[in-house]
Amino acid sequence: MNNPINILSTKILLSHQKQALLDANFNLIEIDFIKTENSDFDLKEVNENLIFSSQNAAQSVLLHPKCEELKSKNVFCVGIKTKAFLEENGFNVIVYVDYASDLAEIITLIYANESYTFFSGNLRKETLPKALKEAKIKFNEIQVYETTLTPQKVKTAVDGILFFSPSAIESYLKENKIKNELCFCIGETTASALETTTKNIIVADQPSVENVVEDVIEEFK
Repeated sequence: MNNPINILSTKILLSHQKQALLDANFNLIEIDFIKTENSDFDLKEVNENLIFSSQNAAQSVLLHPKCEELKSKNVFCVGIKTKAFLEENGFNVIVYVDYASDLAEIITLIYANESYTFFSGNLRKETLPKALKEAKIKFNEIQVYETTLTPQKVKTAVDGILFFSPSAIESYLKENKIKNELCFCIGETTASALETTTKNIIVADQPSVENVVEDVIEEFK
């Protein structure tokens, strides 16, 4: 790479993720375009199975004083890192997939007679609740964290942008325009939030930050 390539990450990366980009001689700008905070919630009416569609939800539930009581229940979750995190903390994950749409399909086809509690955030997509309602599956939802948009203007011209959620895209577009930048997305759900804005989208093979970073290095090599 002759001219230094400017890459914007729409969240602060972990040190090893950041180092991979620096080692490949990129100029890296990191800005958190969203903020997540744990909510206050009750664990009164919890059904026999638990659904987590994000690590944020899992982290918030783990901080609840009655968290231990949930560990006897089976867990359905989205994301390999969410699964690993839950298992490290004593939960029994029986099904995990990469996307909420796949989880909805598995539950409605194979586990429709069970009941569920879905731990969610305030900006969650309708994918899971809608599918469960349509299949008349017994479930309730407990909001355990809140996502706030934290938009800001990026003054440096960048060649590539890393997006990790639809809400980060929404936040970014409040203050910035996407022109010819390459947009690297963690997954299909995130990519679909960009489809009306740009065609320059690269979706990671596996929905992980590491895979997004690998794609950036591969693309600009």
